[in-house]
Amino acid sequence: MTSPSEAYSKFRASRTHPAVAEFVDLYPFGLDEFQTRACREIEDGNGVLVAAPTGSGKTVVGEFAVHLALREGRKCFYTTPIKALSNQKYHDLVERYGAENVGLLTGDNAVNGEAPVVVMTTEVLRNMIYASSRTLLQLGYVVMDEVHYLADRSRGAVWEEVIIHLPESVQVVSLSATVSNAEEFGEWLQTVRGATTTIVEEKRPVPLYQHVMVGRRILDLFASSDVDASAGFVKEGAPVNGELLRVARDDFASARLMRDRRSPRKGRPGASKNPRSVGNGRRVWIPSRVDVVQRLERENLLPAITFIFSRAGCDAAVSQLLQANVRLTTPQERDEILEVARETTRSILPEDLRVLGYHEMVEALSRGIASHHAGLLPAFKHLVEELFVRGLVKIVFATETLALGINMPARTVVIEKLSKWNGESHADLSPGEYTQLTGRAGRRGLDVEGHAVVLWQPGMNPSEVAGLASTRTYPLRSSFRPSYNMAVNLVHQFGRERSRELLELSFAQFQADRAVVGLARQLRKAEEALDGYREAATCHLGDFMEYASLRREISDVEKAAARARKADRRAEALASLAGLRPGDVIEVPAGKFSGWAVVVDPGLGNPDEPRPYVVTLDRHARRLAPMDFPVPVEARTRLKVPRNFNGRNPTMRRDLAMALQGRVKGLERTGRQPGSRKGTYAPEDEQVDALRRQLKSHPCHACPDREDHSRWAERWFKLSRDSDTLRRRVENRTNTVARTFDRVCTVLSALGYLEGDEVTERGRHLMRIYSELDLVAAEALREGIWDALTPAELAGALSALVFETRRADDGTAPRSANAAVEQALLETRRLWRDLDALERDHRLEFLRQPDPGFAWAAWRWAEGDELDGILLETGLAAGDFVRLVKQLLDLVGQVADAAGGTPLRRSAKEAATLLRRGVVALSMAGE
Repeated sequence: MTSPSEAYSKFRASRTHPAVAEFVDLYPFGLDEFQTRACREIEDGNGVLVAAPTGSGKTVVGEFAVHLALREGRKCFYTTPIKALSNQKYHDLVERYGAENVGLLTGDNAVNGEAPVVVMTTEVLRNMIYASSRTLLQLGYVVMDEVHYLADRSRGAVWEEVIIHLPESVQVVSLSATVSNAEEFGEWLQTVRGATTTIVEEKRPVPLYQHVMVGRRILDLFASSDVDASAGFVKEGAPVNGELLRVARDDFASARLMRDRRSPRKGRPGASKNPRSVGNGRRVWIPSRVDVVQRLERENLLPAITFIFSRAGCDAAVSQLLQANVRLTTPQERDEILEVARETTRSILPEDLRVLGYHEMVEALSRGIASHHAGLLPAFKHLVEELFVRGLVKIVFATETLALGINMPARTVVIEKLSKWNGESHADLSPGEYTQLTGRAGRRGLDVEGHAVVLWQPGMNPSEVAGLASTRTYPLRSSFRPSYNMAVNLVHQFGRERSRELLELSFAQFQADRAVVGLARQLRKAEEALDGYREAATCHLGDFMEYASLRREISDVEKAAARARKADRRAEALASLAGLRPGDVIEVPAGKFSGWAVVVDPGLGNPDEPRPYVVTLDRHARRLAPMDFPVPVEARTRLKVPRNFNGRNPTMRRDLAMALQGRVKGLERTGRQPGSRKGTYAPEDEQVDALRRQLKSHPCHACPDREDHSRWAERWFKLSRDSDTLRRRVENRTNTVARTFDRVCTVLSALGYLEGDEVTERGRHLMRIYSELDLVAAEALREGIWDALTPAELAGALSALVFETRRADDGTAPRSANAAVEQALLETRRLWRDLDALERDHRLEFLRQPDPGFAWAAWRWAEGDELDGILLETGLAAGDFVRLVKQLLDLVGQVADAAGGTPLRRSAKEAATLLRRGVVALSMAGE
């Protein structure tokens, strides 16, 4: 029952913010304070940035913008970074506001695009803005969901383009994960969009408890009494559970004991049969996947997501549970799962289902077990997501891609390892990644608390795990840079100068300028100190700074001469070492083994750094380093070295050392020191003599306080050097985005895409190509590389511009495509090399090399080959194949638009029709 005070508060809210009050009534639960505050700011006409933990309900704020737009008769665009998230949001909004009021635009799909509310990917909105689309008329609100994606290196620039170029009348509602510099990002939004309120929420709606699973025991990570589990992150320095620290000590003792047993020096035979046994008789068990799931089930911690940073690992985990006969569902749940699976896949041909491993997957699903990764067919991923949200699937083994935006929360999140392969090496998880993964634990409205469980691994340090859980998440860093396509679109709309000014508004430049503020402050202080030092060095006899400059010039010339002599001596020394032969008796000039030695091996494996192997009079056999020869060395005599000489044999060393002793008897040591120099009079000596004469004739030379003045002058010179460095750093950070834009425009002008402030006809083709290799595609169009290709061949040739081998399991073409495709690929690579050289000339590095690894598969799919044959030949997973074909379809559509009325346009249209079939067409229809 509502209390009188609550009723009065509600009445006041309905008077001051009627739209918010009306909106709140649509929900069966009350809004949190941060949600209410954000909605009120929007109703007041302000933009908002809401940064809150995963699962905290940020999207409610975005939904209020939708509600307000419909209430006012205006439009609202709801943008997301990925198509799957757009589809999910579209269905949510249709359920609430009706299909007639909601549209969807994802590039693949166009549903009711003129509706008052349209869900779209951010790229679609960017393209609308550049095309001055009429759909933008009456636009009042834009929701930018997952706006922290602007840090993404390949796609992040799109968010900044949209934020900068949207009309001033549009209110922007930005929704972000918790980032440590939300206030900075909000300040930038205020700069470019006007009134914007930043709202940071660090409390989770469902408390999150952190654990480590050791064997079959689940231990708290922190001393629980000191941790606020409802916070978005644990405060740094929170004490770690003492029992976990004891486990770590036992683990360390176990490892040491194992090393001792392996070590022959300890006199202990062989390795321990039980490598994890510890000194006190206990064992540190590493839990198996079956152990983990069974323990979670007993503790009522399902449903759970286990993150395994490997697709093969996810599929293997499912197989392991099936082999162990794990069953997590009731007969009723199993029947419901089978019905949903049949309904979801009814459009897929039976032979394709067999190829895709559908029946094996359904067997696992019926037991409440699933995997989720990019290698799955989109329909299969959607099936897993649907069953998990319904509570029918109890455990999902997933790669980290599941953590990116999809609404799939769990009661528990398990992380197998705290490192993952990043494409180049195994890297530790960052605090931001850890927070993103564990943030899915705890379902709002279903769970009282969420749980994050890290599995114990050998050598684990609980304090490091605590550090991941107790560090606020990553700072948001702009990845913005002006691309070729962006440049021609901007110049077309605004001209070069206005475009340059707009780019200065980017978050990238804002962050660079903020860093410059601190550097400029240091520079200002240094300049003030320089004035003080100069004043302190004032001399009544003359200009002391002029006198000090002469002293510094003398010092600089002498140091430069010394460096030159040292470099000359080093070059001479290396040259002398390169001339040594086995048997040469030399005098080692420096180092621990200086003195007489005989060369056994000149060590010329690396000609830039010879390392002779010698035997000394003290019977040492050593390989010497170039530093042992600061001056040239020469053979003083020779000695026969046995052909089978072994430096590890003491007898052979003794015999050779005795022979050496006999041979050098009577030879005089040169006694030459490393720094010795022949008495030559170099040009720099004349320069120093002339400078010294000037110095002695200077009036300040006779000043009794000369050395005091000199100390202040030296401080001035040192600080002046530091100031010059600071000044260069400031200059390098100022106008960085605009300077890059200038270089991009210079390249475009050289290729004929721009003429001054105008975009040429050639440039208009580039305006329609948004691919990562936009300029390569535009140049290929211009040169007619693709003109003679059939539609299927065109698909194969274009694939090189979208495919990029990232992992070993991405697959490469098993064999070449036909001659026409291969010739087009050769021409494309040649064209890329030319552009790459042009970029280097202008200090740019935008265009990666085209990758032909998917060309055969794309060509054969467009030719009508069966899915199973292509997957078998390429080794690609079905999900990867579908994803790559859909990316290719995006580019094919862009090429069709850019080709105008030429035959290539028809060919590209036909290629799109050939590619959009079977599982590809079904996956796109599902979106």
